[in-house]
Amino acid sequence: MKASKPKIGIINGPNLNLLGKRERKIYGEIPFPDYLARLKKKYKNVHFEYLQSNVEGILIDALHDMSGKCKGIVINPGGYSHTSVAIADAIRAVKVPVVEVHISKIFSREEYRQVLITASAAGGFIAGFGLKSYELAIHYLLGEIGEL
Repeated sequence: MKASKPKIGIINGPNLNLLGKRERKIYGEIPFPDYLARLKKKYKNVHFEYLQSNVEGILIDALHDMSGKCKGIVINPGGYSHTSVAIADAIRAVKVPVVEVHISKIFSREEYRQVLITASAAGGFIAGFGLKSYELAIHYLLGEIGEL
């Protein structure tokens, strides 16, 4: 019997639905659905659960839901990373490894972007590598769950 593919959750927060359109010099020119298709092609042995929402409560619900289905979660809380104690609490509550990612070099940007409430709750943090930040997080999670 063939083993099932490990599931990795990817959760994107506010405005990440605008990738490829918004501030291209900072966030790049590739829409996330196109990038996700590339990830699926590269990681054929992984099943990805994906959700993007501009609503804080939906992101929290996704963390709860995916923690019951997935072996690990990659989250980019977007602007909520600077403000959401509730998302930080949800990250702490889940029983799977969570890696927070950011596309931009947040520590080279505005001062308010350098305060990360949610990152301290995550098991790891990756920023500044563009969309490659997601791939780095996935690679880490696969190692953590013994799938590399």
